[in-house]
Amino acid sequence: MLRIVQQHPYLMYVYAMTLAFAVSLTLTAIMRRLANQWRFLDHPGERKIHREPIPLLGGVAFVFTFYIIVLGHLGALLLMHEFDLAWLEQQLILLLGEGSWAKMSGILLGTFMIFALGIIDDLKVLTPWTKLFGQIAAAIVLVSTGNRIELFVLSNVWVSAAVTVFWVVLITNSMNFLDNMDGLCGGVSIIAAYSFFLCLQPHEDQLARFMLIVFAGAVAGFLYHNLSPARIFMGDAGAMFNGYFLATMAVIGTFHVESTPSRIAVAAPILALSVPLFDTFSVVYIRWKNGQNVMLGDKRHFSHRLVDLGMTPHQAVAFIYLVAAVAGMGAALLPVLDLNGTLIILAQTLGIFLLIVLLMNAHTKPGTE
Repeated sequence: MLRIVQQHPYLMYVYAMTLAFAVSLTLTAIMRRLANQWRFLDHPGERKIHREPIPLLGGVAFVFTFYIIVLGHLGALLLMHEFDLAWLEQQLILLLGEGSWAKMSGILLGTFMIFALGIIDDLKVLTPWTKLFGQIAAAIVLVSTGNRIELFVLSNVWVSAAVTVFWVVLITNSMNFLDNMDGLCGGVSIIAAYSFFLCLQPHEDQLARFMLIVFAGAVAGFLYHNLSPARIFMGDAGAMFNGYFLATMAVIGTFHVESTPSRIAVAAPILALSVPLFDTFSVVYIRWKNGQNVMLGDKRHFSHRLVDLGMTPHQAVAFIYLVAAVAGMGAALLPVLDLNGTLIILAQTLGIFLLIVLLMNAHTKPGTE
């Protein structure tokens, strides 16, 4: 596979994405039937906008697709080389550095832990603190296997580990918060995955790029069934998996090499994930300002506030897709821009979100003029 990637990389990526899409599309339809049969449904509630019970288990479909394809291709590699573990280890070292087996194991185990936590929460609603402790445990697994953020100023192992755990938990929750309208979390996850794909150094991160394209194809297969009106939801299992996986790709990805004009290129993941981050920080600020528990859900998220401005849910989701895409394209440019160009992109992205804030603050509800 790696030899094919080196010779025809984009052909391989098209193949992986198409395969993931087809498998996920089929599995999601199966999971929808099973969820209805088992009465595994998301029922309407005060903080939800759907009016009829919707099947869950959509996250199971695309998570299983991801594992089937990634592990299946790793198994095929071993089979092609007569189960030569030493050869596979050499290839993983080229892609993940020293301790590659542990790092790969940490990625797969951590994503599975967060997925399992989400399944439990979908079956039996967990308290916010229980979910938080579970997310921290999954992040610690990632860190303990050598996957840590290693920026130029994070030379201390313990500081690096703490920052990594905070980052992973933050993005995991941000994606989970964003799962509040049909097609929203899935679409933004795909856009973020493609942004990462373009940001990553092609010769340094072939495995990460392959995993990202499989992830994007798998979520796209689910999204076909999740676009409004949604026929199935991903649940916390899918939303938290999305956040954890994308946070992990930011940790292991290479965004700056010696040939990169500016070190600020390492900010690319923040731009690629700026929509879920904006949603999280803004809604937490609103809850704090109103003296409410910041960990309890409500209908003040980015998408809800756009609907309050007069948009339909379809328009709100499309608007957020557009913002995510514009920010993601800016992220993709950072590795090839010099310092001045990088600062312009960062300022431009900040300006977009400030305009959104001004628009929302200028809105006056009927009857309050």
